[in-house]
Amino acid sequence: MKIDRANLASAIEEGMAQGFDYLVKITAVDNIASLQVLYFVRNIAQNKDELLEVDIPYSDAWVPTVTKYYAAADWYEREMAEMFGVDIRGRHVRRLLLEKWDGVEAPLRKSFGWGSPTYKSEE
Repeated sequence: MKIDRANLASAIEEGMAQGFDYLVKITAVDNIASLQVLYFVRNIAQNKDELLEVDIPYSDAWVPTVTKYYAAADWYEREMAEMFGVDIRGRHVRRLLLEKWDGVEAPLRKSFGWGSPTYKSEE
C-alpha cells in the first residue's frame, strides 16, 4: 500500500489495530529520481503480510521514526540513515556501520561512484 510520509504514523496505527504488530523489516530502494522506503509488517495471528511504501524525494530524503510503534525499527532506521542518507525525524541516529566514514554521499545511493549509470571504470 502506497502512503505519504505525513500519513505514516496513522497508517501504522491503523495496521496495528488490525493486528499488524510485528515489524519484519524496513529497507530503502534508490530509484535514481527518488527513494522508496519499504515497511514490511506482519499479522502473526492471521498469517498476513502488508507492505507500506513511502516515496520520498531524493533531495528531501526523510521519514518519521517508527520506533514508538516497533522497537525493532531501531536498527533498520540506523541502516537507512547511514547507507541511503535518509534522515530519520524524531530521533538521533548515531553512526554504527560507517562510524569513520568521511564520504559525502551515502554509499547505497545510485549516485555514489560505481552505482552511478555514468560510472566508468579506469581500466
